[in-house]
This record gives sequence, C-alpha cells and structure tokens, in this order.
Amino acid sequence: MNLINVKLPRAILPFYSQYTFSLLMYVVTNKHLFTKNLEIYSRNTRNANNLHVPAANLTKYKKGAHYMGIKFFNYLPNYIKGLINEKQVFKKTLERFLLDNIFYSIDAYLNFSNNNFDNCIN
Repeated sequence: MNLINVKLPRAILPFYSQYTFSLLMYVVTNKHLFTKNLEIYSRNTRNANNLHVPAANLTKYKKGAHYMGIKFFNYLPNYIKGLINEKQVFKKTLERFLLDNIFYSIDAYLNFSNNNFDNCIN
C-alpha cells in the first residue's frame, strides 16, 4: 500500500473548541461589522490591532455571538490575528491551533496565557 495516497481522517474538535472556531470564523467573515482599536484611538498601543469591545450592560448581549466573538478574537495570538484578511489561511491556521491546544471550556481558552500562545508558533 502506498502511504502517500492515504488520507488521514481529520481530527474532531471538542465542543468548546468548535464553539471557539465558529465564533472566530464569524468575526473573520463579518469583519466589516467590527472596529479595531486603532480606528478609535489615536495612540498606537500594543492593543491597536485588537477589536474594540463596545460598552455593554446587558448580560444577554455580553453572551451573544458579536460580543463574544470580539472577546475571543482579542485573545488570539498575534500571528493568527494578522491573518484576518486571508480567510482560508486564517481558517487553516486557527484549526491547527485549536487541534494543538484543546480547550474543554470557555474559561480554559480565555485563561490560556499569551506566554503559551507565543510557544504555539509552528
């Protein structure tokens, strides 16, 4: 049997990793609905390329796809955030990142420190 022609089955992401993937693909697909901090603030800071988090008082809004998508996007490593304009490359890179770093809860993703993100660069 020739192993070059054999396709390996794709790994299946756990539920919360699938949720993260879907939220982030929503952000990339609808990037015209979001504003970067750079567009609002005149100072160039390290968070300039993060998406602007709108002020929100309602828990229902904070748990919605738009708000959570912003929050999840801002927690991405910079090397993935930079691919926002290249949808297919972003999708593949994000999928690889989520397969390499399995998240079984939303808190696990949000608590995953930036130090760990820097070590994930392939």
